[in-house]
Amino acid sequence: MPHPSLLLAAAEETARDGGPGWILRTVIIGGVLGAVLLAWFLLRGYGQD
Repeated sequence: MPHPSLLLAAAEETARDGGPGWILRTVIIGGVLGAVLLAWFLLRGYGQD
């Protein structure tokens, strides 16, 4: 695992970008993964008799 100061430096570097913050990215990725898992869970029963 990298040294914590390296992680902080990387976090500061990405925070300077003009894009959305890491929280918004995490929420979007979690929402997409959740939708995929929900679709899989709901659709898996259609193949059974």
